[in-house]
Amino acid sequence: MRNEEMLLIPGPTPVVDSIYDALAQETRGHTDPRFVKIFKSAIEKTREMFKTDGEVFVVSGSGTLAMEMAIVNTVAGGEKLLVISQGYFGDRFIHLGKAFGIEVDVIQSEWGSQVQTKDVEEKLTAGNYKAVTITHADTSTGVAANLDALVPVIKKHGGLVILDGVCATAAMEEDMSKTYGHPDYKIDVVLTGSQKAIGVPPGLAVVAFNQSALAAREKIGRVPAYYCDIHNWIPIMNDPGKYFATPPVNLIYAYDEGMKLVLAEGMENRYKRHKAYGRAVRTALVEYGMKAIANEDVAAATLSCILYPEGLNDAAFRAALAEKGVIVAGALAHLAGKAFRIGHMGNTTNEMLEKAVVLIGETMKEMGFSVNPEKAAVIFQQCLSPLKM
Repeated sequence: MRNEEMLLIPGPTPVVDSIYDALAQETRGHTDPRFVKIFKSAIEKTREMFKTDGEVFVVSGSGTLAMEMAIVNTVAGGEKLLVISQGYFGDRFIHLGKAFGIEVDVIQSEWGSQVQTKDVEEKLTAGNYKAVTITHADTSTGVAANLDALVPVIKKHGGLVILDGVCATAAMEEDMSKTYGHPDYKIDVVLTGSQKAIGVPPGLAVVAFNQSALAAREKIGRVPAYYCDIHNWIPIMNDPGKYFATPPVNLIYAYDEGMKLVLAEGMENRYKRHKAYGRAVRTALVEYGMKAIANEDVAAATLSCILYPEGLNDAAFRAALAEKGVIVAGALAHLAGKAFRIGHMGNTTNEMLEKAVVLIGETMKEMGFSVNPEKAAVIFQQCLSPLKM
C-alpha cells in the first residue's frame, strides 16, 4: 500500500492501491455510459454481497444517512421502534427515531456486554413494535450482537429487523437470504458505509431492503423525507443512467473496485480472516497487561476497545504511537482516557497488525513499562496459525 501510516481506527480503514487508482480515474459525467456501466456493476456486487431479494441503495452520504434511510422508510411517525443498544452508536437510533416522531424504546446493555435475549423477549411481548434496530458491531465497545438469538425473537413478534452493519458489513455475516429457524425469519434491512470493512474512502451510504421492508415502505405512503425516500432512488438503482441526485462519480469507481476485492476473497474467507485477526490482536495485547472490554465470546471481528494497564497515559501513548506511523482511536464516553480502540478490518493485513502489536509494546517500553514485544508478536502469529492451514 502507498499509505504512509497504518490507519488502525474503527474507520476509515486502510485503502489499497487498486482502490486509490480507481478513485483517481478521470471524472466523467454521471450519465456517461462508461460511468453508468461501473455504477451498475457496483450495485450488482452489493446485491450479491447481501443476497437480498429486494433492493440495494448506494448513495452519497455517511453511515448516519444510511441509518436515516433505513428508519424513515420502514417506521412511520407514531409507530413504535425498539432500539437494542450495546454502546454509543446503538443509542444514535434513539435520537434518529425521535426526530421523525417515532415512539422509541430502548434496551441498553452495560458497555462490554450484550443485551440479553430474554429482555428483548419481554419488551416485545409487552409492546407492538414496528421494527427493532440492532447494531451488529458497536464501534464504541467492540461488542458484537448475537443475531442467531435476536432475529428469531424479533420476527416471532412481527417486527422488522433493521441491522446497523456500519462496522461489520463485509467482515461479519449479514446474509439476508439466511433463515433463522423459520423460512420467514430473515434480516429485513442492512445499512452500512463505504469506509469500514469494505475498505473504501468515506462518502457512500449503502442500504439493502428485502421484500418485507419494501412492503413496509409501501404501507407508509408519504414519508417525511426527499433525499432519503427510497421511492426516489429505486429507479436510479435499477437504471443508473437516470437522474435523481448527482452521484459521487469517483467514489463509485473506488467502491466498485472495493467490492470486487471483497467478492474475490469470498465472504466466508473474509469472515474467518476478520475473526482470526480480532482474536489475535486481543490475545497478543494481553501480554502487555491490556484487556478488551468485550469478552472473547461477545467480541466483534472488526475492532476492539482495549483497556489500558494502570498508569498508562492515553494521550501520550497514542501520540507516541502515531509518531511511529500507527494511528489508533481514543475511547468514547466514560471510557475516554481509560482505553483505546483499534480496528483490524477491511484491507488490514497480518503483517500490518503484527507490526502494530510490536510498536504498541515498544511505545509502552519507552514510557517505562516492562513488556515483551517479541513475545506478543509470537502470540499474535500463534493465534493466526489455524487461518494459515
